[in-house]
Amino acid sequence: MLGKSNSFLVVGLCAGVLAATLGFAMMRGASGAVAGEAPARVLKLAHSLDEKHPVHLAMLYMAGVLDQKSQGQLRLQIYANGSLCGEAESIEQMQQGVLDLAKTSTAPLESFVPEMAVLGVPYVFTSDDQYWRVLDGEVGQELLDAGQGVGLKGLCFYDAGARSFYTVKRPILKPEDLEGLKIRVQQSKTAIAMVDALGGSPTPIEWGELYSALQTSTVDGAENNLPSYFSNRHFEVCRHFSLSRHTRVPDVLLCSGDTWNSLSAEEQGWLQQAADESARMQRKLWDLETERVLGVLAAEGVSVHEPDLAPFAEKVKGLHQSYDGAPIGDLLRRIAEE
Repeated sequence: MLGKSNSFLVVGLCAGVLAATLGFAMMRGASGAVAGEAPARVLKLAHSLDEKHPVHLAMLYMAGVLDQKSQGQLRLQIYANGSLCGEAESIEQMQQGVLDLAKTSTAPLESFVPEMAVLGVPYVFTSDDQYWRVLDGEVGQELLDAGQGVGLKGLCFYDAGARSFYTVKRPILKPEDLEGLKIRVQQSKTAIAMVDALGGSPTPIEWGELYSALQTSTVDGAENNLPSYFSNRHFEVCRHFSLSRHTRVPDVLLCSGDTWNSLSAEEQGWLQQAADESARMQRKLWDLETERVLGVLAAEGVSVHEPDLAPFAEKVKGLHQSYDGAPIGDLLRRIAEE
């Protein structure tokens, strides 16, 4: 459960998000500009998460920071809950110049930026510290820049926690428990290969269709982080959550190459700074939400299991070795050296 000090911190952070977002809005009319100013340029940002999610709150914070830094010249209009499009479609719309910004998982991004697949390889990271050293360091920046050739500018990574298995009928305590189970995965070759290597039957299904797929036994389980499992109420169907922590696939904030190139150097600086500040805010919100969710799940009677991770890591060694001699293999080596 959240302690009293953490509860106060949540309130303080959320209050800061709202203050940053609303402060300049109170100074403007509906047009978004102070009288005498040029009309603001509004950038559309789409994502598939709900409006209470740490990523959405961080984006509200980003909107406020951008508003302040640009003195209202550059603003964000945020579309949550997949109201504009799904993640793969949002990537395509950014490439076409239809959409300015979007948050996606790095998993569906693999089809557009192959280097991102390294972040979906299971048991790559040995600690949280190593994970953030990589994403905040040279490798992380190279990955953010890797999409520029296909019309995608990476701005920052958001924490999406460790992904683990959750199931309807039995917990996953060892790799053998996955045998015969259909496990929902993202549209990602790496995610499919990971579940296959562990002995399960990977089954790609759109996120919005997963709840009913679990209810109807189209799949026997899925894998994701704790907050997403909770916020989408999958715990109502899957009563076993096994902390296998097999991958740490981050979210990434992307900007359309057309949009980025249409901004002045000063505007690009404002947008990048606002994204960086939102990433720092989101990590704090994510940690607090994960802690809160664990408390709520315990009260709901969900069984949260802590399996031994060594047999899982051993089971995917062959998958790691399959990348030897390829660009992903080189990235895996560099990550191991961090």
